[in-house]
Amino acid sequence: MKPAKAGPAAKTKKAPAKPPAKKARRRFGRGSLLLIATLFAASGAIRFGSGIAQAFATDTGAQDAQPVQTAEECISEPGVMLMLKEVQAREKKLREGEQLLSDRSQAIALAEKRIEDRLALLVEAERNLSQTVTMADQAADEDVARLVTVYENMKPKEAAPLFAAMAPDFAAGFLARMRPDASAAVMAALEPQVAYSISVIMAGRNAGAPQE
Repeated sequence: MKPAKAGPAAKTKKAPAKPPAKKARRRFGRGSLLLIATLFAASGAIRFGSGIAQAFATDTGAQDAQPVQTAEECISEPGVMLMLKEVQAREKKLREGEQLLSDRSQAIALAEKRIEDRLALLVEAERNLSQTVTMADQAADEDVARLVTVYENMKPKEAAPLFAAMAPDFAAGFLARMRPDASAAVMAALEPQVAYSISVIMAGRNAGAPQE
C-alpha cells in the first residue's frame, strides 16, 4: 500500500515553521554585528583614552624631567667642562698677574721711597759740604790776606828770601795781592831769574781772559 501524498494542508502546516528560523538567524546576526561594533568602539575608546593619558603623562614627565636632564647634560658635556676649566685657568692667571703687579708696584714704591731718602741725604750732605768749602775758602782767603799784609809790612830785603824759597806760582799769587809798591820792592830785591819767572806767571794768568 502506497503512502498517500501530502495534500495542500500538509504543505501549509510545514511552511510556517521556516520563517521563524530565518527571523531568529537575522536577529542573531544583527545582534552579533552590534555586539562586535560595540566591542570595537569600546576598544577604540579605551585605546584613545590610554593614548591621551600616556601622551599627557609623557608630556608631564618630560616637562618635569627636562631641567634635570638638561642640567646633567650640561654638567656632563665634555666641551662645556673643558671651557669651564679654561675659564678657571684664565681667572687664576689673571689673579696671579694682578698679585704680581701689586707686588711689583709695592717694590717700586719702596725703592722710590729709599731713593728719595738717599737723595735727600745726598742733597743735605752736598749742602753741608758746600758750606764747609765756603767756610774753608773764606778762612783761606782770610789767611792769605793776613799773610799779604804781613809781607807788605816787611822790608823788601827780608821778604825777598822768603819769596825766592817759594814756588813761582805760589809767590806770584802773593805778589799779585800785595800793593804795587810793596810787590815792586820785593821783586827788585829778588834775583833776576826768580823775578823773571814770577813775572811771566803773573802776566800769563790773565792772558786767556776776555778783553771785552
